[in-house]
Amino acid sequence: MNMPVINPIAEQVVTSGSPAERVSLVLDMVYRWEKAFPNKLYMTQPIAGNEVQTYTWSEMMREVRRMAGYLKSLDLPQRSHIALLSKNCAQWIMADLAIWMAGHVSIPLYPTLNADTVRYILDHSEAKFVFVGKLDDWERMREGVPDSLPGLAFDLAPEHALERYPSWYETVKQSTPIAGEVHREASELASIVYTSGSTGKPKGVMLSFQAMSLASKGVTNSLNIHHDDRMLSYLPLSHVFERFVVQMGSLRSGFQLFFAETLDTFVADLNRAKPTLFMAVPRIWSKFQSGIFAKMPPKKLSRLLKIALLNRFIKRKILRTLGLEHVRYAGSGSAPLSADILDWYRSLGLELLEGYGMSENFGYSHMSQPGRSRLGYVGEPLPGVDCRIAADGEIQVKSVTNMIGYYKAEDKTAEAFTDDGYLKTGDRGELDESGRLKITGRTKELFKTSKGKYVAPAPIENKLITHPDIDMVCVSGANQPQPHALVVLTEANQPRQNDSAFKEQLEQSIAEKIVEVNRTLDPHEHLSFVAVVSHAWTIENGFLTPTLKLKRDVVEAAYADKLDGWYARRQKVVFE
Repeated sequence: MNMPVINPIAEQVVTSGSPAERVSLVLDMVYRWEKAFPNKLYMTQPIAGNEVQTYTWSEMMREVRRMAGYLKSLDLPQRSHIALLSKNCAQWIMADLAIWMAGHVSIPLYPTLNADTVRYILDHSEAKFVFVGKLDDWERMREGVPDSLPGLAFDLAPEHALERYPSWYETVKQSTPIAGEVHREASELASIVYTSGSTGKPKGVMLSFQAMSLASKGVTNSLNIHHDDRMLSYLPLSHVFERFVVQMGSLRSGFQLFFAETLDTFVADLNRAKPTLFMAVPRIWSKFQSGIFAKMPPKKLSRLLKIALLNRFIKRKILRTLGLEHVRYAGSGSAPLSADILDWYRSLGLELLEGYGMSENFGYSHMSQPGRSRLGYVGEPLPGVDCRIAADGEIQVKSVTNMIGYYKAEDKTAEAFTDDGYLKTGDRGELDESGRLKITGRTKELFKTSKGKYVAPAPIENKLITHPDIDMVCVSGANQPQPHALVVLTEANQPRQNDSAFKEQLEQSIAEKIVEVNRTLDPHEHLSFVAVVSHAWTIENGFLTPTLKLKRDVVEAAYADKLDGWYARRQKVVFE
């Protein structure tokens, strides 16, 4: 299905200029590395323990060409949609390239979805084939994959998937490779990325080859990323954040890519990769910090860092402990990061840069620039991005990477853009004198108290999450006199919730935190209380999206019947 380009900037780039001036598309990049540096290591895939499988550019492309040949032999309709259901691994990257080389469109799925969502996306996207790969819970997902849908299993796929489908290894060995260079048009549909579904059914974001390629060019140029860099790929490649910077960045710059094996081996995987570039979502940065604080209390660490003779030694030791001692730039995205946590990492000498983007623009919108970052701001517009703040405070962006539209949803596509081609992000924000962007909340997350005042929950949540014992926060209070917060404790402290001595100490420290936070808020935003809940919020129980974002409607509904009682107690801290 060759969809028309509706992004006016993208149309201008595609149709103007000589061929030499046009952007190098993803397949062009791969052919370049295959020819220029055939023996350069590209990917390192852990197999088990210390065993790894490495791929040079020529080794990878031999498999890509054979897999592309196999896909061509299936005689699927031109530009068929082919699903990728796997955790990150080398064969995920190779399958994506083979899909494009065979003339088709890739449909990545999060590896943590339940069977119902898997079934919905496969049906909605009209997938003709599925790659099933490395998964932790295939048994839970397999019912969502129709028996009638043909597929293939990566070599690291679960045993039952390998029994159900032909294997990658055997298929590659028996297939005839595609020779030469297959090229795709810049305006062609490359991939449909489904949103995490935090506000309803996932929507299929259609991205062109040009959008994905221009995004990789913009970020690699901005950070001077080069072929000697190294990255560890562990955040889902099905999410634009990882796919944009890690996959597309490595294909453009040619840097070496390492994969993580399991959560238990993460530190070893980091030490193997010795990354020079590292990305994480806020919860990971928070967990890293909590791990350091568990070994050395914050107050003691702060005192030691003030001693000149120890300062540099301790900073290096902390970064070495985290596996980040070689990192030139670290990034945080997908959700706001607390200014306190950001400042803490920068005090260690780690250049931690925030970024902002959406599935609808392939994550390519704003990024903090080295030496020009400002606490509380997600950075400046990346090359080719124009940003403005609408009259109602909404952030709107016009970009060379804006989506073609939502798949099979012309009405939602029309709603997503202004008449003059700006993407309506749904986020609220403000710009400083240097054009740096500050996110002040989601337009749809605003709620009105019974006093008729509007409250944006995200900024308040960012202040509360800095408490060392709090892992997740949801601020709410629609139709209540004042807002309240629901919090989940860190994993280390959850078992201690019934310990009376711990509860007494926790109650006091959270009460102090409420006073501290309320001092920074307008009176109508003051928190009435914080409720410490015992129920875990996870992807599996539906409280979090696959990208670890809160499903606010689910969280709020789970505690709705308790609110009146909690408000009636008139206590600053209540326990479920």
